[in-house]
Amino acid sequence: MENINTQPTADNGKTIAIISYITIIGWIIALVMHGSNKTSLGAFHLRQALGIALLAIATMFIRIPLHFIPGVGWIFSMAIGIGLFVLWIMGLISAVNAQEKPLPVLGTQFQNWFASIGV
Repeated sequence: MENINTQPTADNGKTIAIISYITIIGWIIALVMHGSNKTSLGAFHLRQALGIALLAIATMFIRIPLHFIPGVGWIFSMAIGIGLFVLWIMGLISAVNAQEKPLPVLGTQFQNWFASIGV
């Protein structure tokens, strides 16, 4: 049985949602905070932030070899980095606005893949 707080609180998980996007240390702190104040907003953004972090790590293995391609490799690598940054900004803005808005392309998948986080 889910034990997620639906009662109105001072921030109703907004602080947890925002902190989850601030480095992996922030994500761990947000996860610990979420343990004592479970909200659907906090759980949602914990999953989205984890998805972005793991996507950044996964794309690192693509980006490093791209640097060795003369001419255009660094452009593709930079495009991937900018794309990740844009996703991070979109997630952070959604958290600041207390919205449960999935990220484009993989946001819904992040919710499914990490469904056990925040329950």
